[in-house]
Amino acid sequence: MNTTQHTVLITGGSAGIGLEMAKQFTEKGNHVIILGRNAERLEQAAQQLTNVTAIQCDVTDEDDVKKLVARLTAEFPTLSILINNAGKAYVYKQGLEAGAFAKAADEMLTNYLAVIGLTEQLLPLLGAQPSAAIVNVSSIVAFAPGHVLSTYSASKAALHSYTQSLRFTLAQSTAIRVFEIMPPLVNTDFSQEIGGSNGIHPSVVATELLDALEADIYEIHVGDTAQIYQLSLSSPAAAFAAMNS
Repeated sequence: MNTTQHTVLITGGSAGIGLEMAKQFTEKGNHVIILGRNAERLEQAAQQLTNVTAIQCDVTDEDDVKKLVARLTAEFPTLSILINNAGKAYVYKQGLEAGAFAKAADEMLTNYLAVIGLTEQLLPLLGAQPSAAIVNVSSIVAFAPGHVLSTYSASKAALHSYTQSLRFTLAQSTAIRVFEIMPPLVNTDFSQEIGGSNGIHPSVVATELLDALEADIYEIHVGDTAQIYQLSLSSPAAAFAAMNS
């Protein structure tokens, strides 16, 4: 698909991967709307961009999402690309006092259920465009979980499954294309607790996304994700071992 002259909405757009995507989309002549919960960080991000609108919004809050959709419908009726990038992760080991239920509930709400909620409400707007796309930012751990990211991994596996079904369904009756980008470890503030400084730069993820959109590559295995994917096909146990070595 063409990657210029779109109106693009990016959740979690004030830092990390989301901010890099916003930069590259604006550089290609798109108008970008970035969402985030922190007003100060949103403003700092917006100052680094041109042709951008920053909207404070918590995508896990139903009232916030309703207000957002109403504003987008009124002010940005040509919205044609939705990038579900906002994420939540807890680093911990399973055990009797890990608090896994509460952590998993938070991760599943942000990484999975909120994606479904926002996507569903924006389908009428996206479906009204001659060309539109939904991009879900998943992860390498959708193919093989990390043991200290067990419930985060599960939320991304759920997102991967949902994305496949959504892609198939929308292709039957709409012009909406559904993409999934699956980064490995990325060097962002979000990932520092798990050694993010050893990861790839977020600009690599953004560049690969734009290239894949233009080539209509719907499942995008960035960097080491490609190797883990291939390993998961031949030996899931070996893929798990590689992720947890």
